Amino acid sequence: MRGVVMHAPGDFRVEEREDPKILEPTDAVIRVAAACVCGSDLWPYRGAEPFEARSPIGHEYVGVVEEVGSAVTTVEPGQFVVGGFSASDNTCANCRAGYQTSCVRREWMNAMGAQAERLRVPLADGTLVATPDTPDADLIPSLLTASDVLGTGWFAAVAAQAGPGKTVAVVGDGAVGLLGVLAARQLGAEQVIAMSRHASRQKLALEFGATDIVTERGDAGVEKIKELTGGLGAHSVIEAVGTQESMLQAIRSTRPGGHVGYVGVSHDVTLDGQELFFSHAHLHGGPAPVRQYLPQLIDLIWTRQIDPGKVFDLTLPLDQAADAYRAMDERRAVKVLLKP
Repeated sequence: MRGVVMHAPGDFRVEEREDPKILEPTDAVIRVAAACVCGSDLWPYRGAEPFEARSPIGHEYVGVVEEVGSAVTTVEPGQFVVGGFSASDNTCANCRAGYQTSCVRREWMNAMGAQAERLRVPLADGTLVATPDTPDADLIPSLLTASDVLGTGWFAAVAAQAGPGKTVAVVGDGAVGLLGVLAARQLGAEQVIAMSRHASRQKLALEFGATDIVTERGDAGVEKIKELTGGLGAHSVIEAVGTQESMLQAIRSTRPGGHVGYVGVSHDVTLDGQELFFSHAHLHGGPAPVRQYLPQLIDLIWTRQIDPGKVFDLTLPLDQAADAYRAMDERRAVKVLLKP
């Protein structure tokens, strides 16, 4: 089969890879209907995160089940499925508490390489959720977002305690931040402030329900948030970047007693203990337990209550994956869908 292979920073190629097989009775093999490039994939692409040469990559996927192991009971061949970006058994104590990305049997799907024609999914019963039927083609992009970026934006909004009567600020205008806007509005937030300098992303944020746009960054961005919130700061802040600047901007934009939901993959972030102490901010986040939200998100998409697939502004065949990475790295695309 064909799949993306990492050779060196900036050198990701589509090559022949070994066909996936059932290795454990809890495995499933799916034919990938759509995959995509994640913002977090850009860290190794840019050389900011180490990786082993000739490794596969990709952790966002939807597809049709081709084969299941003897212990799999919840999905069967022929079903269309959505899976989370980490495999989980969905039965351990951490999973039952709603933190499937801390499952005691967790496996990261990047190691399986979802940017490919076919994919082995470990712990299939706890990882995959079948859709009610075979989806129409126009629903596939939205279902694909549920595999990671929508679920991650949703978790960020929940962690930030977005809800009725709340003001939510969103730091980061990538796919996760934009879908954090959508999630905050779905959870009932009254005011959603999107921080973005890019006209196309501002437009999408407004389509997803943002009420205000802030173009400033850093201290100037913090001051603008306070201007819009009576000098107090937001009740809830979503941090969807993972840098020192974005985390400090998020904490400083939060009113005393407010909540920060941080889901940007952290790189070189350090916090000053005294500043955190006097901020009175609650911080909660980490790798999003997407599996917790999959049934709810699939239903919202299936019934066409939300259309998160709008976040894909470029679609390419799998063989052009290198172009997809370049487009996202150069910020010519918010998110690229790959069609095997």
